[in-house]
Amino acid sequence: MDIFELIRTRRSIRKFTGEAVPDDTINTIIEAGMWAPSGLNNQPWRFAVVRDDRLKKELSSLTHYARIVSEAHALIAVFLDNEASYDRTKDAQAVGACIQNMLLYIHAIDLGAVWLGEILKKKDKVRELVEGPEDYELMAVIALGHPAEKKGNGSRKKLDETLFFRL
Repeated sequence: MDIFELIRTRRSIRKFTGEAVPDDTINTIIEAGMWAPSGLNNQPWRFAVVRDDRLKKELSSLTHYARIVSEAHALIAVFLDNEASYDRTKDAQAVGACIQNMLLYIHAIDLGAVWLGEILKKKDKVRELVEGPEDYELMAVIALGHPAEKKGNGSRKKLDETLFFRL
C-alpha cells in the first residue's frame, strides 16, 4: 500500500480480539515512533508498555473508555520527558508525530489501535502506576491489538474548507 493510501485508510479501532501481539512487534511499533522528527533531535518521547491485566484494570478506572483500556492486548503510554525538553510546543508536536508514526505502522501491519486522550485528566495517576519519573508528562495512551472490528471509509472536510490562504 502506498503511503497516501495508508494515511487515508487508518482508522481508530476500539475493539480487539484476544490474540496476542508479540513483544518484538510492540518494540518495532515503538521504534517506528522513535523515527519521528524532533527539534535538535532531542527525541523527548518516553514509553511505558502495559500488558498486565491487573494494571490495565487499574488504568481503566481512570478513564471513561475503561472497556477499551481493559480489552486491548497492550497499552503504550507515551510521555514527554520534560527534562529532555527545550521548547514545549516543539516537543509536544514531536511527540504527536511519534504517536502518528506508531499508529500508521500499526495499521500497516494489520493491527488496530486508538489514540486515547481523555485519560490525560488523570495523567499524574497514570505516571505513578507505570512508575514514571516526575519529569515525565503523559501525552497519550495507545490501546492496540488485533482488530475485532473494521471501520468504514471515514470522511474529511474539503480542502477549500480548511485552506484559508495561498499566495
